[in-house]
Amino acid sequence: MNPVTFSALSEPHRLEIVELLRGKPHPVNEIVIKLNMNQPQVSKHLKVLADAGLVEVRPFAQKRFYKLSPLPFQELDKWIARYRKLWEERFSRLDQLLQVEQRKVVKKK
Repeated sequence: MNPVTFSALSEPHRLEIVELLRGKPHPVNEIVIKLNMNQPQVSKHLKVLADAGLVEVRPFAQKRFYKLSPLPFQELDKWIARYRKLWEERFSRLDQLLQVEQRKVVKKK
């Protein structure tokens, strides 16, 4: 897991941009309007996201469209999956313990 991914996503405005791009690619001017930010600020955040490999840029006529790059998110999902499995196992053991305790309570009645 690349720590640069976490660093890039840790800034709230960049996370907002990623959420916006989740739906479809957008040109910079649409990002500016939809997130109510100024253009230099959006461009700065897009550069950080691009340097981290989270977004790709495609020029089309006079516009530059930004879209999410799937690879870093696949790596992030793979990294999270290890922790998801760990917690699912712990919750499963807790559930088993609670069922045993519940049976004890029912037997006492």
